Amino acid sequence: MKNILIISGHPDLNNSFANKNILEELNRLLPEAEFAYLDKLYPDFRIDIETEQKRLLRADIIVFQFPLFWYSAPSLLHRWIEQTFVHGFSHGRTGDKLKGKQLILSFTSGAPEEMYCYGGLQNYPIEDFLPPYKQLANLCGLQWEGYIYSGGLSYANRHDEKILRQMKDKAINHAYSLVGKIKSLERSV
Repeated sequence: MKNILIISGHPDLNNSFANKNILEELNRLLPEAEFAYLDKLYPDFRIDIETEQKRLLRADIIVFQFPLFWYSAPSLLHRWIEQTFVHGFSHGRTGDKLKGKQLILSFTSGAPEEMYCYGGLQNYPIEDFLPPYKQLANLCGLQWEGYIYSGGLSYANRHDEKILRQMKDKAINHAYSLVGKIKSLERSV
């Protein structure tokens, strides 16, 4: 069995709907996985680099779970990456510590998926926002394993009971899709 590390990059999970539901379901479905909730660990953005690098060293599969904020991951997850993925550890002549580990992005957006297309409201397909993560994987010798994405999970709709139920179902389906992807990677050993 592979060691799974799920990094929750939501800056305030207590006020989340979709990511909170996804992570709760992942906790239930993957009790053996290690979860790092960055908002609880580092509300002051002061990352414990040694601890986080040890987490990465233990992992075979690394999942970044986050909401899309302004077409990217939240600043807390970016800060975590900046602090832990450093020259000599994750890349560079002697930075091969992550080589061969697998990286999956798991993210949500408030805007529906169909808005992410050329000529649509978001102007680009979701894949056009992913090159920085693909290059991070490439530079660090990680195996890019793609992503699980769900849109239409807007925090603004949390007061409409019908829409809230639909969003909860979508968040749970997202978690199941991610678990399916992880299990397929475990079987491909």
